[in-house]
Amino acid sequence: MSAFLPATPNVSVIMPVFNERNTVELALRLVLEQPCVAEVLVVDDFSTDGTFEVLTNAAAAEQRIRLHRHERNQGKGATLRTGISKASADIVLIQDADLEYDPADYAALLKPILSGKADAVFGSRFIGSHEHRVLYFWHSLGNQFLTLLSNMTTNLNLTDMEACYKVFKRELIQSVNLEENRFGIEPEIVAKIARTGARIYEVAISYHGRTYAEGKKIGWKDGISALRCILKYGLLR
Repeated sequence: MSAFLPATPNVSVIMPVFNERNTVELALRLVLEQPCVAEVLVVDDFSTDGTFEVLTNAAAAEQRIRLHRHERNQGKGATLRTGISKASADIVLIQDADLEYDPADYAALLKPILSGKADAVFGSRFIGSHEHRVLYFWHSLGNQFLTLLSNMTTNLNLTDMEACYKVFKRELIQSVNLEENRFGIEPEIVAKIARTGARIYEVAISYHGRTYAEGKKIGWKDGISALRCILKYGLLR
């Protein structure tokens, strides 16, 4: 995984979207402001709140936006598979549409790959001095528990397995067969990338989390699913 990459990054941003009408337009604008972005592959997971109409208008006005829509709701994992399969730039970066993560962090996330040190880079909300909104204690504890279990099965020392920001050389992530349809895609990606022997770095990122009233979607059932996926992909394969 040591293929040469140009000094000027060329990035495909994968943006899974489901019912994010209030945030997706600003999220796209912030992503497109980053000079490294060659294309934004937006995958609408059958939104029902008018999001797709907002996306259609945005795609008509900006040629770097490549819009795809699922004919039924399938989950974040399914949208990521769609986006990853269609990426064409040297580097693939995952970006949520809910404004919890700041595209201003792209330069730091890309640096280990562009310097030739890494094949994959994962963001972490729990290291460094970046700003973080203070929210749910039990979510934080659950995240740390799942990260610990994931590390035990992969022999990695990540601090934030569930973080959205994950960056890869394109040939690496497209070589991995991803299966999960929902939020279980996070531990699945970590386990399968670890198994390739890729060089993995972790970078501090800022985090502006949402409350459930503000539209946060992940819940306790997704935590149970993540536990299942850690065991399935970390131990049983």
